[in-house]
Amino acid sequence: MTQVVIVGAGPAGIAAAAALRDGTAEITIVDEAGQPGGQVHRMPAPGLALDMHRVLRAGHAAYQRFHATVGSLAGRVRFRYDTLAWNVHGGELHLAGDGRLDSLRYDALILAAGATDRVMPAPGWTLPGVFTLGAAQVLLKSQGCLLGGAVVFCGSSPLLYLAALQYLRMGGRVAAVIDSTPFPAKFRAIPGMLEAPDLLAKGLLYLAQLRQRGVALMHGAAIEAMEGDQRVTAVRVRRADGTSHRITCDAVAYGHGLRAETQLAELAGCALRYDPVHRQYLPVIDADGRAGQAIYLAGDGCAIGGAEAAAISGTLAGLAAARDLGLAVPQPDTATRHRRLARLHRFQHAAAGAFAWPWDDAASLADDVIVCRCENVRAGEIRQSLRRPIGVAELNRVKAATRCGMGRCQGRMCGPAAAELTAAMLGRTQAPLDRLRMQPPVKPFPIALADGTT
Repeated sequence: MTQVVIVGAGPAGIAAAAALRDGTAEITIVDEAGQPGGQVHRMPAPGLALDMHRVLRAGHAAYQRFHATVGSLAGRVRFRYDTLAWNVHGGELHLAGDGRLDSLRYDALILAAGATDRVMPAPGWTLPGVFTLGAAQVLLKSQGCLLGGAVVFCGSSPLLYLAALQYLRMGGRVAAVIDSTPFPAKFRAIPGMLEAPDLLAKGLLYLAQLRQRGVALMHGAAIEAMEGDQRVTAVRVRRADGTSHRITCDAVAYGHGLRAETQLAELAGCALRYDPVHRQYLPVIDADGRAGQAIYLAGDGCAIGGAEAAAISGTLAGLAAARDLGLAVPQPDTATRHRRLARLHRFQHAAAGAFAWPWDDAASLADDVIVCRCENVRAGEIRQSLRRPIGVAELNRVKAATRCGMGRCQGRMCGPAAAELTAAMLGRTQAPLDRLRMQPPVKPFPIALADGTT
């Protein structure tokens, strides 16, 4: 039987499976989490009675539709949760889960791996009590937990405002929302963001609701340090007028947008291109998500676009796979989907200016700031490695010399900042950045699985 394997049970992966379900293929969805949903439609932990309507409000209808779709796939799709897809090779997806290593042969592989937080290191960012924005939402949605009694949301991301508002709805206190992008940059981005006026209106509504609730909002403010001894106790910021302020808190949610999870795509042989707007490498795909022989990509793992764009691209990838495999599934007119997806991606390109990745901050990082938290590598060590004769001066040589990017996260957290720091040292900030080359496994798994002792 024809085998279709989908990596990711978020909006893109579920939409791809729904597009394929009426065919004759055997469909398997693999996800590291224990339940479907991805980040946007994440479910509470089993047995936890959490009022998701209270958390999501206007987003609750989309949440319900998503999980209704998941329910409709029961009996037609095989789900493998708590399973890591760690390599793609020879027409097989290699897996670690259920206490063992195994692999799945595929006739079509749809990668909907999503994205992770992108963070520019700052003094104190490794203190206990400092979380990424994504982690703040994971705790809230899956466990019903708040990070602390007084939380500072800071960085530069549309998620700042949504996450802060969700915390308020659940009874939390938001000490401040600090957006490092100046407000004029947001005005300049409005023409491009009008490509998706509904999303723009949502963002403006979140901003207005925070103001109505008396939350302190700062724009164009730089994070000077996160302070504390045993844990974070304050955030020190420098406002646009040059004055410094210290905001007392007991937790911080910090982030600068998203970075695409491209590791499996790279191992599958997909070409990558540098996106100068988002300053990251993204897979090369056609309009329907084709990225190579029997490989299809969808969602934020190939183009940062948000939940709606992920679902549309998942549908397009599923339909494309069905056509290429000769499966008899309904083939609706896709022109409207293509147009909407293009508009959403143009919106995201404009939003990249409204919520800027502070790439130029890397050059001024103090030498003692930790860049790679897994291996405890500091900015000064990276600079020193580039001053030494290490052959061709580039990011992968820095990795070999310092172990930056060799830890548990495999460069997910430190890679973007290390690339910017390397570019600044070499005077290449306006050229395509270096990137860490991917090697399997894309994430660690227990050695016991490899030697068969479990």
